[in-house]
Amino acid sequence: MKVGTSKEIRVEATVQAPVGKVWKYWTEPAHIKQWNNASDDWHTPFAENDLKVGGTFVSRMEAKDGSTGFDFGGIYDEVILHEVIAYTMADGRKVKIVFKGDDKETDVVETFDADASHPAEFQQQGWQAILNNFKSYVEQNEH
Repeated sequence: MKVGTSKEIRVEATVQAPVGKVWKYWTEPAHIKQWNNASDDWHTPFAENDLKVGGTFVSRMEAKDGSTGFDFGGIYDEVILHEVIAYTMADGRKVKIVFKGDDKETDVVETFDADASHPAEFQQQGWQAILNNFKSYVEQNEH
């Protein structure tokens, strides 16, 4: 069932790293578990990713104090190595991530359908915080 959406939301960051590294850190579960949170009091103890069209992914996001948590997942609609990842979330909303980079820096632009049951500004801030955390993680790690 598709949730009614009010608009598309966009978040973006320029990561000081080659596109190959950015792609790897975005898609590999060992890395996803390190950056996939909007604040320090949350974490991602579990992530699974089958990165191909028709493949599924899921990550478990939880408050570190154990008070709350949820699974975030979907099914891939498009995967173009080092360029595009698009998926549909369980509630029917669409997400698209575009990677545009070279051997020094990569622009990551993520657009997603807003969830009509939450303020768009709150959603934009949350997704931007996760993307900022991703940027910091990539830039601070050498692997």
